[in-house]
Amino acid sequence: MIRRVVRQSKFRHVFGQAVKNDQCYDDIRVSRVTWDSAFCAVNPKFVAIIVEASGGGAFLVLPLLKTGRIDKAYPTVCGHTGPVLDIDWCPHNDHVIASGSEDCTVMVWQIPENGLTAPLSEPVVVLEGHSKRVGIVTWHPTARNVLLSAGCDNLIIIWNVGTGDALINLEDMHPDVIFSVCWSRNGSLICTACKDKKVRVVDPRKGKIIAEKDKAHEGARPMRAIFLADGNIFTTGFSRMSERQLALWNPKNMEDPISVHEMDTSNGVLLPFYDPDTNVVYLCGKGDSSIRYFEITDEAPYVHYLNTFSSKEPQRGMGYMPKRGLDVNKCEIARFYKLHERKCEPIIMTVPRKSDLFQDDLYPDTAGPDPALEAEEWFEGKNGEPILISLKHGYVPGKNRDLKVVKKNVLDNKAPKKVEEPFSSAQAGGKNSALPQTALTRTVCLEMAQSVFLGGGGGGGGENRSFFPPHQSNCSSSRSL
Repeated sequence: MIRRVVRQSKFRHVFGQAVKNDQCYDDIRVSRVTWDSAFCAVNPKFVAIIVEASGGGAFLVLPLLKTGRIDKAYPTVCGHTGPVLDIDWCPHNDHVIASGSEDCTVMVWQIPENGLTAPLSEPVVVLEGHSKRVGIVTWHPTARNVLLSAGCDNLIIIWNVGTGDALINLEDMHPDVIFSVCWSRNGSLICTACKDKKVRVVDPRKGKIIAEKDKAHEGARPMRAIFLADGNIFTTGFSRMSERQLALWNPKNMEDPISVHEMDTSNGVLLPFYDPDTNVVYLCGKGDSSIRYFEITDEAPYVHYLNTFSSKEPQRGMGYMPKRGLDVNKCEIARFYKLHERKCEPIIMTVPRKSDLFQDDLYPDTAGPDPALEAEEWFEGKNGEPILISLKHGYVPGKNRDLKVVKKNVLDNKAPKKVEEPFSSAQAGGKNSALPQTALTRTVCLEMAQSVFLGGGGGGGGENRSFFPPHQSNCSSSRSL
């Protein structure tokens, strides 16, 4: 019997290749803020990059095809008053992106169909609940409009973006800074990595810690933890001797890891990017100039090294394209958007195949853009697996509906266009009672002004003008609203 020396894998020959210069995004001032996030988020329509901004925080949103030199005057998303620390595209709407900032807020933005033509400073909704900077934002994988944020106040909040409400607050679970948060495949659980060197598995709706491991990695440098498709947890961190490590854990028994690998002694935090369809994990170290990739299987040693993509320039951050944004005709299984100091460079990972036909084994059905649940269903306790789509004929983006936020007890802030009758106290509970307070005040002011200045108040106009307090003296301007 001949012993097989080399493990068989269809991903053994995956190779990475950077695109040509004219397909890069040039002259971008990538953010210099000291925070270990990816600084870049990508979907099949846009690439978003956190950039340097004076007097606040901003990020660029570029259509994928807008390559080449980016004008310094190109409009940004610039509503935050402090540096932006993390951004994440909504998996169910390619025009909606969330951002977390040093100004302690989370903002959700709607990007126009063809990208920005003017600076965007008005978010669809501002989510306020953190008392310190917000370093992590991540959308629920299967429920519409559910967003998780984690801040340096050691607090995790889960929001219903459709109403702007914070529905779950996970307090007192983390005694120190939260390094990473990741949803499980169906979004029923989250796993977190914390500065106290613990990895925790949490059921957010019950507010319970289901499993935890102390000193998952013994080094003091930041850890990362992500869920895999089979429910296991993959972590990256540092050993006591400051060697970079990766480990695989079973959350049902976290006493000992399934597998631990030591890599090198570099001090850059390893950011893991996971493809649940192929079970390949890509590790991008901040400050490294390489991307290592590993295949995770059921055979020992469970985490199998595949290859390394190396380049000359170190990476400041990295964006990872969802599977539905890849070119299946070229056997592309991953695409990264590597941030340099002044540019963003796409890197394409390909499996070499001779045939031009669709490769079923490389492209099993993947998570599509349709949510399995509405936010209310998830908060009530339902779970839904991702709704899968086939990539056999490529991904054709559908029409994205606009994000609408309906806040409870907060009505639309528009003044009425036309006033038909003067306001009287008898009508206070009538037609005007449905108006918001500001609109109601303006309406009252306008109607009183009409009655006084157009002859309805009797007596001399000069006398009655002093009836209005100074701050309401411009009330008549509300005619134009």
